[in-house]
Amino acid sequence: MSDIQDYPSSLRDPASRKFETFSYLPAMTSEQIRNQVEYIVAQGWNPGIEHTEPENAMDNYWYMWKLPMFGEAEVDAILAECEACHQAHPDNHVRLLGFDNYAQSVGASMVIFRAPAV
Repeated sequence: MSDIQDYPSSLRDPASRKFETFSYLPAMTSEQIRNQVEYIVAQGWNPGIEHTEPENAMDNYWYMWKLPMFGEAEVDAILAECEACHQAHPDNHVRLLGFDNYAQSVGASMVIFRAPAV
């Protein structure tokens, strides 16, 4: 059997909590975030931006940053809104979503900015 790496996390340490697949990886670079936005646009999904405090990251409800960007295909406009949310809420996690109209579900969801560790 191969060695399996343990990812220690605890309820007492919000910075250690894992809440989605990408949270097990190093933080995404600006170029990787851009690639994810390009993918969302290429799929025809509507981008949405949400944020929450680290201690509430495991909850189902995150605060929506404005309305979803229905029909937005300009990658730089989407990235600018992501950055604006991060600047307005620097102590919160910021999540990018891709809403799929046809499946009526979320096609992509990832935290693109993490709150600073306390």
